Amino acid sequence: MGNRYIRYFIALSLFFVFGCSNTKYLPEGDLLYTGSSVTIKDSVIKKKERKALEKELEDLLRPKPNKQILGLRPKLWIYNIAGEPKKQKGIRYWLRNKVGEEPVLFSKVDLDYNASVLRNFTENRGYFKVRVSADSTAKNKRATAEYIVQPKRQYKIKNVKFPEDSSALGKAIARTSRRSLLKPGNPYDLDVIKNERERIDARLKEKGYYYFNPDYILAQVDSSKGDYEVNIRLKIKSETPEKAKEAYKIDKIVVYPNFSISKDSVKYKKEDIVQYNDFTIIDTANTFNPRVFDRTIYFKKGDFYNRKDHNLTLNRFVNLGTFNFVKNEFKPSDSLKNTLDAYYYLTLLPKKFIRVEVLGKTNSASYTGTEVNVNWNNRNLFRGAELLTVSVFGGADFQLSGQNNGKNIYKLGAETSLTWPRFITPFKKFSGSSEFVPRTKATLRYEFQNRTQLYALNSFNASFGYLWKENIRKEHQLNIMDITYVSPNNVTPEYRQDILEDPALGKVIEKQLIFGPTYSFTYTNTMQKRKKNTFYFNGELDLAGNITGLATGANVKKNDTIKIFDVPFSQYVKVKADFRHYLKLGKESELASRIIVGAGIPYGNSGALPTSKQFVVGGTNSIRAFRARTLGPGSYLNTETTNSYLPDQSGDLKLEFSTEYRAKLFSIVRGALFVDAGNIWLMNADPNKPGAEISKDFMKEIAVGAGAGLRFDLSFLILRTDLAFPLRKPYLPENERWVIDDINFGSGPWRKENLILNIAIGYPF
Repeated sequence: MGNRYIRYFIALSLFFVFGCSNTKYLPEGDLLYTGSSVTIKDSVIKKKERKALEKELEDLLRPKPNKQILGLRPKLWIYNIAGEPKKQKGIRYWLRNKVGEEPVLFSKVDLDYNASVLRNFTENRGYFKVRVSADSTAKNKRATAEYIVQPKRQYKIKNVKFPEDSSALGKAIARTSRRSLLKPGNPYDLDVIKNERERIDARLKEKGYYYFNPDYILAQVDSSKGDYEVNIRLKIKSETPEKAKEAYKIDKIVVYPNFSISKDSVKYKKEDIVQYNDFTIIDTANTFNPRVFDRTIYFKKGDFYNRKDHNLTLNRFVNLGTFNFVKNEFKPSDSLKNTLDAYYYLTLLPKKFIRVEVLGKTNSASYTGTEVNVNWNNRNLFRGAELLTVSVFGGADFQLSGQNNGKNIYKLGAETSLTWPRFITPFKKFSGSSEFVPRTKATLRYEFQNRTQLYALNSFNASFGYLWKENIRKEHQLNIMDITYVSPNNVTPEYRQDILEDPALGKVIEKQLIFGPTYSFTYTNTMQKRKKNTFYFNGELDLAGNITGLATGANVKKNDTIKIFDVPFSQYVKVKADFRHYLKLGKESELASRIIVGAGIPYGNSGALPTSKQFVVGGTNSIRAFRARTLGPGSYLNTETTNSYLPDQSGDLKLEFSTEYRAKLFSIVRGALFVDAGNIWLMNADPNKPGAEISKDFMKEIAVGAGAGLRFDLSFLILRTDLAFPLRKPYLPENERWVIDDINFGSGPWRKENLILNIAIGYPF
C-alpha cells in the first residue's frame, strides 16, 4: 500500500511541475494552445470512414501544439526553466534552443483560416457545399479549438470522357484511357484528377511528346445532372503550344566525356571528334573507348523521345562510377522538323584514389570481427570504365567476458579485383534493360588467419563471375568459377596434443580444395524510409565439385577419394537463406528481426563439409550471449581442452533467430534491447560429439540469449557495444536448460560465467 501511495504522489508531483509551471511564463493575457479536435456531423458516412476523415482533417490544422509525453510537456518545461540566455552558447542556450520547445500560444491560432482549409479539403474530396464552424474553449490559462464539419453527401463519378478529336495528340491521350485512375462509381477526388493528369503526361513522354506537360490537360467537371454524381471530361487546353502537340524523334547524339563545369564552353579540335555508330564523341583527352557510350546510351538516331530511355541513360552514366557530374540537354534540331539533338556533358571523377574502410565483417570461414581495409583504385584501367581495386586488410575477432574462449583470431591479407561494366561472355552481345550497369568481376585473394598459440591458416581464393541488378531492390551475383585452397601453418605442439584427445580438432587444419559455382540473390526495400514495414532477403547456393565428382565417380564411402595436387577436393551442396524484417515504430525507433536457415549436404568425394564452409553460431553478429563459434552442435557440451581454451564448433545445419528493439536515446547514442536464439547440428552422428546430430526434438536444443546495447553513430561508422547473457543453455540436462531463475547480476561468479560484452562495428543485421 505504501508503494502505491508513493507512486500516486510522484505522478501528482510530476503533473504539478510539468503542468502548472508551463503556464507560469506565458505573456500577459495570452493562453497556452493545447490542441484541437475535428468532429464530422453526418449520418450518411460510415463510422470507420468518418473517423479516418476526421484524422486527416486534424492533421491539416496549424499550428501544432507542444509535444506531449504521457500527457506532460517536458520540452516546454525545459524551455521555460532555462530562461532567456545572455549569449548564444553555454548550457542555458543549449537547453532552451536545442532541447526545449517554445510555447505555442493561442494567439497564433487562426480559427477562420483553419476552417477554410478544412472546407477546401473536404470539398476536394467530393463533399460539396460543406459547412464548417469553429469555436474555442479556455480554462486555467489553456485553450483548445473545436471544429465542426457538416458535409453533404459525397459525389461519385458517373462518366469519364477522353479527347475525341482526330489529332495525333488527342488519339495518343485517348489510348491511355484503359489504365485511367478515374473510374465510374468512385468518389470524386481532386487529388486523383491531378494524379490522372500526371499519369497521362508520363505516358505521352514515352511516345515522344517531349514538350507536353500535365497543365495542358483540362478536366471539366459537371455536377448539374443531380443525384450527387459528376461527369468528367478531359480536354486539351486551347492555349497548348504547337510544339507540345508534336511527337519528337532523336537526331544527333553528342557526348562530351571531359566536360568541365567550371568552364562556360567546350573547346576542342577537329581531330577530337569521333563518329561511332549514331554518336558524335568529343573526347579531347582520348579518355574512353567509344564502345562505352554504345552500351550506356539507350537512344539511337531516329528513335522517338522516350522518358524511360532518357532516365535509364542518365542512371547508367552515374552507375558506371567514373563520373562526378552528369548533365543532359535536348535541343531542337536546326535542320529537321520535330527532332531533338541530345547532348551529354560528363565530368570525370579522379581516376586514381585511395579509400580506407573500417568494417564489421564476416569472412569466408565464418569468423566475425572488425576489419580495416586500405584500397587503391583505378576507375578507368583500359579506357572502358573498368575498376581495378588493390586492397590490403587486417582485422581481429574478439569478445570480452570472464569465461575466456582462449585464443583470439587475427587476420591479414590482400585482394586484387578487376571489374568490367559489362558481361564478358562467349556471346556477341548480352545486355539488359536495367538502369544498373551489369558487371563482370575477377578476384584474387590471399588471407592469413592466426589463432594465437594454436595454429594459422593460409587461404587462397580466385573467382570469376557476374553481378547485375534488375532494379534497386533485386540483385544477383553468379560466380561461374570460385576456387578456394586452404592450408595450415604454424600448428603448435599443444594443438597437436589436443588432436590426439579429440580427433575432430584435426579437421580444422586439414588442407581444403573447394571449387564450383556459387549464386546469391538479394531483395531489399529497406531504402524506402517512409514505409512502416521493410524487408531484406538473401539466398545463397553453393555447388562444389559436382561435375568433377560425377565425372570421376568419386565415393568417399568406398574409400575412393579423388585428389587434385594431393588434396581431396570437396563435393557438397549448400544453401542458406537470411530473412530480415524491420518494423518502424516511430521516427527514431524500430523493431528489427532476422531468421537464418542453412543446410549443407556433403556427398561423393566428401564425408563432411570443409570446415571453412560449415555453419557456426555465437559471437558479435550471432547469438551474442555465447562465445563465438563455441555453441553446439545440438546439445553437445563444448568443454575446454587440456590447454585451456574452447575449440571452434561447426555444423551442417543452422537455425538462428534474432529480434531487437532499437531507439535513439540522445545525440549520437542509440540503444537496443535484444533476444537471440538458435543452434547448429550435424547431419550424421559423431561418436566424439554426443547429442550433436539433428533429430526430431531439435527445437528442444535451441539456445536463447538476451541483452542490451549502446550504438554510437559517428556518421562514418557505427560503434556497437552489446552486453548479453544466456537464458537457455542447450547443453544442460533437458529439464534444466532454462536458466532464467539463475540470473543474478549481483553475483561475481555468475557474471564471470555468463556476461559477455560484444564490441563490433556496425549493426548485427
